[in-house]
Amino acid sequence: MTELDTLHATREAYDAIAPVYAEQFHDPLHDRPLERALLGVFAERVRADGGGDVADLGCGPGYLTAHLVGLGLNAFGVDASPVMVELAREASPGLRFEVGSMAALDLADGELGGVLSRWSLIHTPPRDLPAVLAEIARVLAPGGHLLIEFPATDGPHIETQSYDHKVVTAYRWSPDHLAELLREHGLVVSSRTVVEPRPTDQRQFQEVLLLAHKMPAEES
Repeated sequence: MTELDTLHATREAYDAIAPVYAEQFHDPLHDRPLERALLGVFAERVRADGGGDVADLGCGPGYLTAHLVGLGLNAFGVDASPVMVELAREASPGLRFEVGSMAALDLADGELGGVLSRWSLIHTPPRDLPAVLAEIARVLAPGGHLLIEFPATDGPHIETQSYDHKVVTAYRWSPDHLAELLREHGLVVSSRTVVEPRPTDQRQFQEVLLLAHKMPAEES
């Protein structure tokens, strides 16, 4: 399956479930105090380094985009699903939401002060992951910040594992492997947070949040 085929399949799958998804995950930070705290740290770092626009990639119905705006960021959302984007615009009519692909963002080089990628890499086939990370690095300004969240593999020696996401094929990533790919594209991880699954969680694997920043040219 080509990259275009994968994007098309993901878009169709999320278009089909968008209203149900938006209702089910209307409060995505409920009972997630650690994630709320890390979003606060991310926002503080972006503001401290001059602000700038922040892209919520894979924004879905836009709830986290609105949360970032509430934290004082000039945030906007991007999602592959037109139906998700329409729901986001209805929920937050004063905010900016766009249909787009993480592999080909309609943004200039170095345009962003920050990028949030919360579970938005899970449908990226392993062969396409380096290109998506390169695109994120391209649109970040030197010194810009990235907060990326994803499900982890069962061990550091396993780079990628697929799992049943019920919507469309999804992947888990090795934190070490992903951190190394980020480094290869000039993004340095400054913190790694591992969230262990609770007994009541449907999926019994770790979640990982990486905070990273793009090195200035003289440091890369």
